[in-house]
Amino acid sequence: MLILTEQDVRNIYSMKECVADVEQAFRFQREGRTESPIRTAIGVDSEDSTALFMPAYVEAIQHVGIKVVSVFPKNRYRGDKVIKGVILLTDATTGEHVGLMDAAHLTVMRTGAVSGVATRYLARQDARCCAVLGCGVQSVGQIQAMMEVRELTELVLFNRTREKAERVKTMIRTMYPEWKGHIQVVDEANAAVDKADIIVCSSNSLTPLFDGNRVRPGTHINGIGSYLPHMQEIDVTTLLRSDKIVVDTEEGVMHEAGDFLVPIGKGEWSAEHIFAEIGDIITGEKPGRESAEEITLFKSVGIALLDTVVAHAVFMKAKALGIGNEIEWS
Repeated sequence: MLILTEQDVRNIYSMKECVADVEQAFRFQREGRTESPIRTAIGVDSEDSTALFMPAYVEAIQHVGIKVVSVFPKNRYRGDKVIKGVILLTDATTGEHVGLMDAAHLTVMRTGAVSGVATRYLARQDARCCAVLGCGVQSVGQIQAMMEVRELTELVLFNRTREKAERVKTMIRTMYPEWKGHIQVVDEANAAVDKADIIVCSSNSLTPLFDGNRVRPGTHINGIGSYLPHMQEIDVTTLLRSDKIVVDTEEGVMHEAGDFLVPIGKGEWSAEHIFAEIGDIITGEKPGRESAEEITLFKSVGIALLDTVVAHAVFMKAKALGIGNEIEWS
């Protein structure tokens, strides 16, 4: 079995590669070459935390994967990581467990890449200003992906604890020393939304972050933070104003996405307004952005087949480069 640490993954795998692999994974799904049941979420009530178990089989690459990821928000007060995880990769021809790798960084990259793929198909080509609402661990991957698919000239960061937004600002400056764009930290989410061509919601908020009336025509929105039925980053006004609402999988969002489930429960919105899954648009079965004035919204709660495809790509590259530690498992 090949063991890969977080640093191993960071050293050999780029956001550009991850965006390409995620797009290919959605193509595999549309071809019917994957099996990815709804993930199991187990709440750890004493810590207000969640453990997620996400298995998938991808016939196209002949591997099975399972990701176990824990989201423990209180860890930030302990000086520890909020998200921790591992991915186990299994050869689907022999049943041999061939790889075990850190999944925390890979989850951030994969989640960013999903938004990157959606943004590629749904945002205006001339989108230049990206607002990021919620500057936790996921936000950096989101920004990396936005930088990969659009030529941004401005980032506007909002976090309820301003210091976190300031830290992300510093991180981005370090990661992109040659980028000449402007980064602004604001104290109100609506102030960020007012300027944005692209909005990324990457918080763990239980209530909507901004007023949907402030969204400008032509804006694209990625909602990736809320992943449980009681969590909500996006208000019903935004849903009603969106010309196209696209999801990673309809099954997943209707099981977990509080952004949809809360207004449905109140009788304020219906799932009939979902336009497509992102795979439909990638394969050309349905159109992406059709006009400069459309408001588009992409909602993702995560799907395990993406983790399996991405982990397999990392595994194969590591094998080719001789990276990682091989151990005798049995």
